[in-house]
Amino acid sequence: MQLYNSLSHKKEEFVPREPGKVSMYTCGPTVYHYAHIGNLRSYIMEDVLEKYLRFTGLDVKRVMNITDVGHLTSDGDTGDDKMLKGAKREHKTVMEIAKFYTDAFFDDCKKLNIKTPDVVVPATTYIDEFIRVISSLMDKGYAYEAGGNIYFDTSKLDKYYVFNDFKEEDLAVGVREGVEEDGNKRNKADFVLWFTKSKFDDQELKWESPWGVGYPGWHIECSCISMKNLGEYLDIHCGGIDNAFPHHTNEIAQSEAYLGHKWCNYWFHVLHLNTNSGKMSKSSGEFLTVSLLEEKGYLPVVYRFFCLQSHYRKSLVFTWENLDNAKTTYEKLIAKIAPLTADKSGEIDKSEYDRLMGSFNDAMGNDINTAMAVTVVYDVLKSSANAATKLALLGEFDKVLGLDLIANAEKAAADTGSNSADIPAEVMELVEQRKAARKDKNFALADELRDKIAALGYEVKETRQGTEINKI
Repeated sequence: MQLYNSLSHKKEEFVPREPGKVSMYTCGPTVYHYAHIGNLRSYIMEDVLEKYLRFTGLDVKRVMNITDVGHLTSDGDTGDDKMLKGAKREHKTVMEIAKFYTDAFFDDCKKLNIKTPDVVVPATTYIDEFIRVISSLMDKGYAYEAGGNIYFDTSKLDKYYVFNDFKEEDLAVGVREGVEEDGNKRNKADFVLWFTKSKFDDQELKWESPWGVGYPGWHIECSCISMKNLGEYLDIHCGGIDNAFPHHTNEIAQSEAYLGHKWCNYWFHVLHLNTNSGKMSKSSGEFLTVSLLEEKGYLPVVYRFFCLQSHYRKSLVFTWENLDNAKTTYEKLIAKIAPLTADKSGEIDKSEYDRLMGSFNDAMGNDINTAMAVTVVYDVLKSSANAATKLALLGEFDKVLGLDLIANAEKAAADTGSNSADIPAEVMELVEQRKAARKDKNFALADELRDKIAALGYEVKETRQGTEINKI
């Protein structure tokens, strides 16, 4: 299996450190608001990666953090405390906010067929571990105290900018318009490991530490949670591309300084979901959630399908028109599968099964190319294989793709009526398109499709039992 490694900037053969087993870490959400669909694109693609690794027979242990500590900007220095702002916005405690939005996040994941990681760790449960590792970094000379805070000293590293060849004089880390630069740092790139002093005096969650009452920086969370649950060596670390710098850069710095050796072998970064005006984010105003998609009549699995039609290392542009196209394509795909579900008997055609399974593995093994994998789904439907073989293949593919192909096809067949078994796939596809048109109240299109169905020799009408199709 070839996997693109953001650290080396090239595809590499994926070889787990321990044969047959994979340790995998995913940066989890900061639970101060609903996840928007841009966030969820990363989790969908990480889910596909995990499921494909399992599909190939590997034993995967996946760990994810939940950031339920009030944090600042991505560099962990100055900015807006998102958890605190969320609590004030909704007149709740920080922990009430964290619980509510953690539950909401996993509800969204369930709707999108995203598997819950094997281990999920709220940051607030690992404070002692953060303090232990920070103390060790100070003892080793990699951290220092200044202005009441504990900072990681990046000047002690042979190389800090591991993902890109930045130069410190060209980059003020974490400085952006309207954000103060931290004057306590020895070096621009240094980052906070523990806060006892910040601009947020009303920070709700604080803990005793050797350096005073305070709270951890953002980056130390993921290093400690990963090392505690997956050991000193990590196979794959996942996250959105915006986490590569500075978050993942800082994770590598502190983890390898603490351990004294290389920490993670493969870095898997998912590119942004963009709108026509740029990257989708909560700070950009109105953002799109799974619930909003549902309110507008889209199945969450349609959004997953939309994401899988593009490669994870390409930016994906979201527009309602693009999502409509994905919805139409998905519904047509289900309509093609629906007639197959009427007769599941028959022997599996092993030669065709192996050929098409090989094509699927070629696609997925080539850096998780889901767009090509979806193409293989269509190749299955166009093949000369019998219904039993096609259904067997689609069922296996869906263990990775998570598109509910057979379940939704069975539902479509049942909704269409019990007489669908002998009806040509072309007619069934038009029937499904007509149902979608009626649902969208596009009655002119529905009438046009009814005429096309009639031209093929079938009559379609609605009854209390569902859509009935009869040969003319």
